[in-house]
Amino acid sequence: MHDSRLATSTGVLTSNGYRLDPRRLGRLEPVADRTDLTALRARFRRDGYLFLPGFFDRETVLGFRRHYFTRLASSGLTRPGTDPGEGIAAASGAVDREVLRRVLFGELVPGPEYEALCRDPRLVAFHRWFLGADELHLHRRKIIRHVGPGESGIGTATQAHYDLVYLREGSDQVLSSWIPLGDIPVSRGPLIYLEGSHHRVLAEEAAGTLKRPAASMTADLPALAEQYDSRWLVTGFAAGDLMIHNAHVIHASLDNHDAGGVFRLSTDIRYQSAAEAIDRRWQQHWHDRDGL
Repeated sequence: MHDSRLATSTGVLTSNGYRLDPRRLGRLEPVADRTDLTALRARFRRDGYLFLPGFFDRETVLGFRRHYFTRLASSGLTRPGTDPGEGIAAASGAVDREVLRRVLFGELVPGPEYEALCRDPRLVAFHRWFLGADELHLHRRKIIRHVGPGESGIGTATQAHYDLVYLREGSDQVLSSWIPLGDIPVSRGPLIYLEGSHHRVLAEEAAGTLKRPAASMTADLPALAEQYDSRWLVTGFAAGDLMIHNAHVIHASLDNHDAGGVFRLSTDIRYQSAAEAIDRRWQQHWHDRDGL
């Protein structure tokens, strides 16, 4: 893979410390034509995801990134002497976890700036058009994550999973939007997808033969790629890009190995038609102790 979006300083990709097999890697393909609804829906059924580069105004996304890290500066999250808006990580021992949690869950997550980002008019219009639904529902439980470079071990990067395991009390026609809040090159730990995995998951769910996990499937991404005889699809992301995926495609994330000490920041939110069944457990603001 020689694409510039796939470049890393070492050429080695890891997730939760597991080294990915280069023979089991592919490129996440962007959508070029976004005007043909029939073709776009067919592609979504085929791939389980849509990669939409440059969907948002870049400065809008970067403005929220600056807001996020500036508000959390009092916790010691960012390196002293640096502009908090750049999101450069301080030493982990310098962070006041109680202040971080108070600001994150008490101010940022329920704040109007975050809500405005998640209800960006372009995002709302796209979902209405793509779903063919005038009335949409945005799940109130919206998750925002920062991951510092050098953090490693099981549970640091997002483990392999598909979203339906967390949303079984509502429609399976939920669309997840993953939004990079800032540039996330491969070295900074972006989201990755197991190619074609939603077809097998859908078939096994329908047949009742799938061991239905209650949470993540595994942190061992290389073994899962072998089990599915598939590839992990990878790319680097820029501020303004958007990923949309269905509830059945398996995805995970890479470790952050950024040489400059920059945080990966991203959010994942979920839209669906308001006419579909809604998982009521997801209608409170996200909290790390909400049990979901």
